[in-house]
Amino acid sequence: MSKKRIVVCGGNGFLGTRICKVAVGRGWDVTSISRSGEPTWSSVTSSPTAPPWSTSVSWQKADILKPATYTTFLKDADAVVHSMGILLEADYKGVLTGKESIWNGLSRAFSASKGGSQNPLEREEGEELRPQEKDGQLTYELMNRDSAITLAQEASFQQVPSFVYISAAAGTPILPKRYITTKREAESTIASSLPKMRSIFIRPGFLYDSSRTFTLPIAFAGSAGNMVNSMVGGRLTALAGAAVEKPLKADLVAEAVVEAIEDDGVKGVVGTQRIEDLANVAWRRGML
Repeated sequence: MSKKRIVVCGGNGFLGTRICKVAVGRGWDVTSISRSGEPTWSSVTSSPTAPPWSTSVSWQKADILKPATYTTFLKDADAVVHSMGILLEADYKGVLTGKESIWNGLSRAFSASKGGSQNPLEREEGEELRPQEKDGQLTYELMNRDSAITLAQEASFQQVPSFVYISAAAGTPILPKRYITTKREAESTIASSLPKMRSIFIRPGFLYDSSRTFTLPIAFAGSAGNMVNSMVGGRLTALAGAAVEKPLKADLVAEAVVEAIEDDGVKGVVGTQRIEDLANVAWRRGML
């Protein structure tokens, strides 16, 4: 097994920390990039104490919208991972927390389109992204699409051979359609614009872990929905989307991401079944 160097953008998040952990377990050189550096461990694990493996990660601070703050970390990397998408936009969160009226917040959240940045593909190397919404809001267009395209492009400038984008299996009725359409736009743009780079698009459903107890009943409901959907031949997928996709343990997805990087034959879309297959390969590899 060759030692690799990977950069995980969003490496201090729920899935990102687990990708870092698995990569460290393989003896890889791991750098995490995020605005805050090292995680607040109580928010991503069941303990507020930093785990022993975390000392093997280089926790760097950078702004995903400002490539000049992170491009030096991409140099000589074997793979770059984008794990910085958003599930809820600020106005949608505002409604849920009572900070914004239901009408104003939801009408904006479920609008047909919002601004992202300038066209990422027309930037100069290192040029920062300029949010197009008047209040500078971090929209799906900006975070799920444009930041991913820009990171992939900057990785390509640095001759990084592999790029992993954490996408999603589908949208859900409770989220704006733009959540999933921006992810699909990111996938298609990266694949078509950077054909020399091995691009991997990980599409999991709902992620859960016992350290986040609120995810367990959601995962249970999702598993039940997935079973019913299987019984009716998948006819509920068009209506319910990710709500009837098999939920996956976050650690399992992290194992699959690292295994996908290891296996040069993996490229393109990686759905739920392939994620589980890759995680099984990783498990067997660990038993050797």
